[in-house]
Amino acid sequence: MKAHDFRGRDPLYQTIVYTLLVLILLIILIPFLYVVFASFATKQEILTRGFFLIPKVWTTNAYAYLMKNQNFMTSFQNSVIIAIFGTAISMTVTTLMAYGLSKTWLKGRRVLNFMVLFTMLFSGGIIPLYLLVRGLNLLDSYWSLFLTGAIAPFNLIIIRSSFQNFPSEIEESARIDGCSELRLLLKIVLPLSMPVLATFTLFYTVEYWNSYFSSILYLTSAEKMPLQVFLRQMLIQPSENMGAVVEGLEFSPAVRMAAVVFTAIPLLVVYPFLQKYFNKGMLLGSVKG
Repeated sequence: MKAHDFRGRDPLYQTIVYTLLVLILLIILIPFLYVVFASFATKQEILTRGFFLIPKVWTTNAYAYLMKNQNFMTSFQNSVIIAIFGTAISMTVTTLMAYGLSKTWLKGRRVLNFMVLFTMLFSGGIIPLYLLVRGLNLLDSYWSLFLTGAIAPFNLIIIRSSFQNFPSEIEESARIDGCSELRLLLKIVLPLSMPVLATFTLFYTVEYWNSYFSSILYLTSAEKMPLQVFLRQMLIQPSENMGAVVEGLEFSPAVRMAAVVFTAIPLLVVYPFLQKYFNKGMLLGSVKG
C-alpha cells in the first residue's frame, strides 16, 4: 500500500489535516467577519466593547453616511471607470500582441519576445517613466494609468503560450475557407480561449481596482483620485485632520469599516463568475513557454 493511501485512510491523519484547515480558515475569516459586522455597529460599541463579531445594536448608518458623502462616491466612481476602461484597454492590447507573437512566421518574433522578457527582469525606473508621462502631457489624466499599465509581461507570455497551444488544424481549415487573420482571432481563437482570457481579465481588473501608487504619482486633482487613495487617507489620518479632504465630515470607526467593505464588494461579486475559469486558464497557458 502506498504511503498516501495509508494516510488517506488513517483517521488520525485526517483529523490533523481537517483541524489545520479549519484553523487556517478561521485565521483568514475572523478578521474579515469582524470588519463586516463592525460596519453595522454603532460608534460607541466599537470604541467601548473592543473585539466582537455580533453587534448588540444593528444599524446601517455607516453605509448611509458613505452613500451621502460626495467625495467617497466620486472616488468610487473613479475606481469603476479606471477598472473598466483600463481592463478593456489592457486585454485588447495584450491579446493582440500575444496572438501576433504566437505565430512562428512573424518576422522579428524572437527579438520582440526577448524585449518582453527583458522588461520582466529590468525596469527603466520610476523617474524615467514619470518624465516620459510628463513629456507626453499625460499627467493628471487617466491615460497615464491606462498606457503605463497596458501590458503586463507575465500576462502576455501566458496568453501567448495559450495561443501557441491552439490546434493548428483549426486555423488552417479556417484559412482555407477564406477566413482572415482578424476574423480567425475574433470568431474562433478568442471564443475557444475563454478560460485564459477570463483569468487575466480578473488579474487586470484587480490591478486597476487596487491602483494606488500610480494614482498618487500621475494624478494631481483630488476629484480624479480613485477609491484606494481616499480609503488610505480615511484610515491613517485622524478624523479631525480630514477636513481638507472630506469637507470636515467625521469618519467614525464604523464608517471606516463600511468603506473597507465597499472597496471589497466589486471584486467579491466578480470573482465567483470567473473562478471556474481560473485554474484551467492558468494551466492552459503554462504548458508551453
